[in-house]
Order: sequence, then structure tokens, then C-alpha cells
Amino acid sequence: MAPTTLFIILLLVHISNSNTCDATNPAPKFPAVLVFGDSTVDTGNNNYLKTLFKGNHYPYGKDFPGQIPTGRFSNGKLVPDFLVSILNIKQTVPPFLDPSLSDNDLITGVCFASGGSGYDDITAAGAGILAFSKQIELFKEYAVRVERILGDKEAKKLITSSLVVVSAGTNDFGFNFYDIPTRRLEFNISGYQDFLLNKLHIFIEELYELGCRKLAIAGLPPVGCLPIQVTVKFGKPKDGRCVDDENSDSQIYNQKLVKLLSKMQSLLPGSRIVYLDVYEPLIDMINNPHKFGFVVTKRGCCGTGFVEAGPLCNALTPVCADDSEYLFWDSIHPTEATYQYLSKYLEKNVLPKFAYRNQSRPSITRSGHPYRADDRY
Repeated sequence: MAPTTLFIILLLVHISNSNTCDATNPAPKFPAVLVFGDSTVDTGNNNYLKTLFKGNHYPYGKDFPGQIPTGRFSNGKLVPDFLVSILNIKQTVPPFLDPSLSDNDLITGVCFASGGSGYDDITAAGAGILAFSKQIELFKEYAVRVERILGDKEAKKLITSSLVVVSAGTNDFGFNFYDIPTRRLEFNISGYQDFLLNKLHIFIEELYELGCRKLAIAGLPPVGCLPIQVTVKFGKPKDGRCVDDENSDSQIYNQKLVKLLSKMQSLLPGSRIVYLDVYEPLIDMINNPHKFGFVVTKRGCCGTGFVEAGPLCNALTPVCADDSEYLFWDSIHPTEATYQYLSKYLEKNVLPKFAYRNQSRPSITRSGHPYRADDRY
């Protein structure tokens, strides 16, 4: 067989195999990731606000590259950071309020989230943090800045094809219903769930009107297993139990959320709105810790692990010897190890839901700022 003929055959086999892989496991790609929410996804916006609830001091960030407290409420990276790495966009997501953002930082995605925030307006009231209404306003500012960089047409394409992540709700139930029963004076638990879901409904519609089409909306975690919630309910627990009623509430909320997102996608042409399940992977880690390399799942690594968070977890607070063995970093927030496992779960179970076959992913360059735009996802 002639060498040229052999080369052509091998090339055709390679192309055939490549197409088969793409058909069975298409990989979603996005030019940028845009993040809204609370402290689980706040990469440092609270650093620039007049609020006590900050994570810009040691021991926060002790395992972040360079051992720098960045304002992330954990010992290291958060899910948005792992996601942009998985998607080969960059290594971390910067906060939008950072005054040193470059053009490339902006067009590859930023974070608008704020620790302590929630869908309910009163969650952020008086705390000096970014309510969801303010996060939307900052996103509008972002869109203007991106338009200056790329021009109107390409800026709109960027926003349309970006992955938008929204994660909130835990603070609403913790601050307003369980621990400080402000909303219990107005609602029963089902009514408050519906109230929050209506707020989220409005928020998603606002994002859609501003051009967002690819949204991943996180449900609630097992709220009753957060160390702070267990402490409030039982005092210092000795038997490692969770607050079953609060976990049940989280599951019911998530079921309602799934129905809402399905309905919204059908009503918003061109949208892809995906439920981001954090409850199941987290409860799996809690119930089967050794499968993930965890030893301690009922308290945080910082201090006693039952009450410390934000200003109470500080440079004078002792920390555990090996935070990779802990599911929780403080009494509220997971460790980097937990966030990494969550990100792997999302890579396998959530990101593929954005993938569509047989469409191109053109490269766009304007004003010397290259990025990849993809209307498929």
C-alpha cells in the first residue's frame, strides 16, 4: 500500500473516531463565566464594601495560590474558580468590584456575588452587602464596559454565549426564617419558599432581558447539616445529627425550583436554564465521608467549627491540622476540597446539559481582544 494511501486511511479513521467522541460526549464551551449569589460564590466583592462580613483575612485563603486571603469564604478556591479552569477559560474568577480588572478579566468573566446576600431584599438590608438588585445594576455596568472593549455586536454575543451561575437561598432561610424568624411572622415554610422562588423568577427574567441565555441555577444544600444550623438548634451537638426538618425543607424547595426552571425555559425563547444540584453531592459526602477522603463532616476546621465564620474566624482563631479531611471550613462554608468535589460533580452532571452537537464555535477578535463566542450553549 502506498504511503499516501495509508496516510489518508489513518486520517479518515481519526476523523471518524473524533466525530464519534463528540457525538457521545459533547464538551460545552463558553467564552466567559458570570457569577451571581452569596458567600458560596463571592470571590472577593465584599472586600470593597463597608461590611463586617469579609473573608479577606487569615486563615481564609491559607491554601489559595500564594496563601493570600482574597475575600473568598474558604481556605482556597470556590466552585466558580474550578469551573473556569475546567472550561479552559482561566484559573480564577475575579470580583467585579476589583478596581484593577483588565480588559481580559472582564471579557472572560467576573463575579457579582456578595457574601451574606439572598433573593429576599431584607437578607442584605443594613449589612452593607450587595443585594440581588444591586448585583443586577453592577451587571449592567459590566455590559457597558464590555461594549467599550468589543463593540456592541460582539459584546452582545459574549453575554449571550456566557455561562451564568446563580447560587443563593441559604441565607434567606437561615437569617429570615430559622434563626431570626422575621419572615415566619408573614409566611409558613411553603409560603416563604414560594416567595423566594418568585424573587428568583423575576431575577432570571431580568438576566434574560439583559441578554443572558445560558443559566445554571443552584438549589439549596442540606441546610440542616450546616454546623451553624445544628448549633442553633441543638447547642453543641455530640451525636453528629443534622436538623431533619430543615433538610426536608431544602429538598421541597429544590423540587419546586426544578419545576420553575423547566417552566421558565419553555417561556423564554432561546434560553437554556439548568438546575444545579448541590444537595445530593453534599449529602453523599456527609453520609459517606470516607469515600471522599473526609474524616470530619459535622463541624468546621476553623475554631470550634460550630459558630465561627467571617470576623469570628480570624488570625487568632486556631485551625485544624489538615483541612483536606474536613468537609466544612468554618461553621457555614465548605472547604476547598469540598468545592473541588462539587465541581467534578457539576462537570459530569450539569455542564453536559448545555452541550449541543454539530455546531461551530467561531473565534472573534475585536480591538486586539480575542475571545471565543459560541451560541450553541
